Parts: sequence; C-alpha cells; structure tokens
Amino acid sequence: MRFLPTDEQRAFARSLDALLTAADTPAAIRARAAGDDGPARALWARLGGAGVFALAVPEAYEGAGPLPVELAHAFVEVGRHAVPGPLVETVAAGALLTALAARGETGPAKRFLPGIAEGTTVATLAVDEVSPYALDPDAADLLFVVRGAELRLAPGHEGLRLSADPVRRLARPAAGGELLAAGPAVLAAADRARDWALLATAAQALGVGRGLLDRTVAYARQRTQFGAPIGSFQAVKHRLADTLLALEFARPLLFGAALTFASGDLAAAKVTAGEAARTAAATALQLHGAIGYTEELDLSLWLRKPRPLRDAWGTPSWCRARVLADRP
Repeated sequence: MRFLPTDEQRAFARSLDALLTAADTPAAIRARAAGDDGPARALWARLGGAGVFALAVPEAYEGAGPLPVELAHAFVEVGRHAVPGPLVETVAAGALLTALAARGETGPAKRFLPGIAEGTTVATLAVDEVSPYALDPDAADLLFVVRGAELRLAPGHEGLRLSADPVRRLARPAAGGELLAAGPAVLAAADRARDWALLATAAQALGVGRGLLDRTVAYARQRTQFGAPIGSFQAVKHRLADTLLALEFARPLLFGAALTFASGDLAAAKVTAGEAARTAAATALQLHGAIGYTEELDLSLWLRKPRPLRDAWGTPSWCRARVLADRP
C-alpha cells in the first residue's frame, strides 16, 4: 500500500492552490456576505473547470471518478482558502445521483450529472435523517431533498437562516416538487451521498485548520513584544506545536478513510478533523490577541468556519456513535 500522495495528486493540489490564491477568495467571501454572489459563482465555475466536482462522478456521465483520494486533496485546498458555497453539497448530490444510477434509476443521473461534473450546475442537498437544512439554497441551481424514501427536486425553500459563518445560509426545502425517484434505492443512495459529504467536509475542515495555522505562524514571526518576535517565546511555540500535532494526527485518518471509504473511518476522520480545526481557531484567536476579533482582518473569515463544519453532515456525537457501530 502507498501511504504518500502520488506526483499527480501533489500537482493537482498545487494547481488548485495557485488557482485559489489568484482568485482572491477573501474578496469573494466578503462579496457573498454582502449579498453579491457573482465573485463566488465565478470561483465555483473555475473549480468546476479544474475538475473538482467531476471527482465523484463516473466517466459515463462526463465525470472522472470516483476518485475519493483526489477529492480529499481538492477539499483540503478548498478549506485552506476558505472557499464559500455549497461545494460539499454539490459533490454529495453528484454521489447520490451516481448511486441511484448504479441501482437502475438512471434518469436523474443522465439529466443532472453532466452539468454537476462540468461545474456549470451548482447543487445543494438536504437529507431529513442527517442534514434537514440545505446549505445556500439561494445560490444553488438545483435543490435536492430526500424525505423518507423519496428524492425530489424542491420547488424552493423556506426562510433563510444564518449560521455562525455569515456566508453559510441554511433553509428547509419547500414541500412538494418533482419526484425523481422513490423506494429503497433512494435510501441506499442517500447513505452513499452522506459518506462522500463526510469525506469532503472532513477535508475542508482540515484545510481550514491548516489555513488558520499558517496565518498564525506568519503573524507570530512578525509581531514583536519585548523586542523579540512572539514566535520565539516558548509558550507560543508549544501552542503552535500542539495545533500542528492535532492537524497532522487528523491527516492520515482523512486519507486512510478516502482509501477504505468505510463509514466508520469516514466518521472518525470527520470528528478528528473538525476538532483539530477548532483547536487551530482557538490558537489563532489567542495568539492574535484583540486584533483577532476584528472583521477587517482576513483571519475572521477562517475563524468562523470550524464550528459549522464540525457539525455539518454529522455532529461529533453522531460520528462517534457511527465509529462504534462500525466496529466488528
């Protein structure tokens, strides 16, 4: 078994890093928080053009997957650059339609998957049993909802609710809508979609944590106190080292889960990455001091993400119960 990323995987991650660095994601985040989705949609289209959403879609539907390891690398970069929007949900919707097609329900896959894979269609998804609120339905082109054993294309959504992250908007899908599929195949496909969502959310949380740590290390090298950079103080070094250790402990769990794709492994990766991201946020806030509370500092765009990501697609208690249930 190979435990290191391949040269192709490293190159893919570097290309996404360069793309997102050039795209000025903080400006897109602030525009979306102010109600302007234009910069964010342009960013999503560029990610689609880079093949990110195709990683969960098979070649038969214009995709390149399934490639869960590559998807994990991609969403680490998405999190590291704090990209807003229903990206995890678009991947989960693609995985759900793919799983339905594998069980004989090919109509919805033929209709929607090519657009999702190409990045021209942004989707969001709500699953009553796991995630009853849809993320960013106001910005998505498609709103899928799984209620019981039915998959529907919702006609709209109820009133939007804000989360701890101001660019995350949540809403319950409206009742009714076009029935796309029904029966046991929908339930099995929803389980598969949840597994892909767990993987992508864990990777995104790990990337957010890494982004927070990188910014905090850079600040600790620049900020001086008593005539020396605060990064030279032993207490600061220990705090940064503990944060790095938490993130590095989560990394092999994430990529191990991408290889096995077992529900228990995915849940373990999700809860560990989520807690590591929260540790990174606490460290960043403490070491930045009072300036860390200001919205003018780009750090605030990362600080607000770990808590919603920790609970998305499975709270820590749900994930731990899933790990225990998956043990032999």
